[in-house]
Amino acid sequence: MKYRIGIKAAVFLACLIPFGQLVFDAVTDNLGVNPVETVTRATGSWTLLLLLVTLGVTPLRKIAGWHWLIKLRRMLGLFAFFYACLHFTTYIWIDQFFDLQEISKDIIKRPFITAGFMSFVLLIPLALTSTNAMIRRLGKRWQKLHRLVYLTAVGGVVHFLWLVKADIRRPSLYGAALAALLAYRLFAYLQARVGAREARRGVLVSSRQGQGFQRPRPPGERTIPVASPETLG
Repeated sequence: MKYRIGIKAAVFLACLIPFGQLVFDAVTDNLGVNPVETVTRATGSWTLLLLLVTLGVTPLRKIAGWHWLIKLRRMLGLFAFFYACLHFTTYIWIDQFFDLQEISKDIIKRPFITAGFMSFVLLIPLALTSTNAMIRRLGKRWQKLHRLVYLTAVGGVVHFLWLVKADIRRPSLYGAALAALLAYRLFAYLQARVGAREARRGVLVSSRQGQGFQRPRPPGERTIPVASPETLG
């Protein structure tokens, strides 16, 4: 139990390292010739990376049997949202100085910003409903809502791909990882469907065998009692 708490604390600190590095570079004036671009790229990359890691928790837990990983999934997802907020704030504050008219034009006219903005909007309800109270309140609807994380990740990859244009190696790598995760999700879904169908079929066969395939009695047919051997003679 203690080592799991230690792992959770280590992951928490590891997720803070990129933020700490950005703060340190900003204080020491080491963000390069274009600080806004540096911060925007870094926060965007970490958002996407943490989203993919979050999505990878369930497959890894099932394949490797590391069930304790599920305890990290919420924290990883919230850190992804944290870096997404930094990414979005850098854009609307430092880059656009809260010029809502220019921001609106960008969202409408620049496809990569449209994709990124939509992904960020989809992340908001996921973050707000990540508490235990909301999980209990939403019940089965919580799981359905949080499947939006896959759409969010797709939008993030598209946002990155349309942004870089020339060197697409990194967004392609993220896209390949996401495709593998989606393929696993589809395989698990189909496997569950087949298993459920086989289970229903087994129950139906057992039910028929229990009934002994008795011939249905026609309407009006009378049952003639048969004497037992002890009463004969």
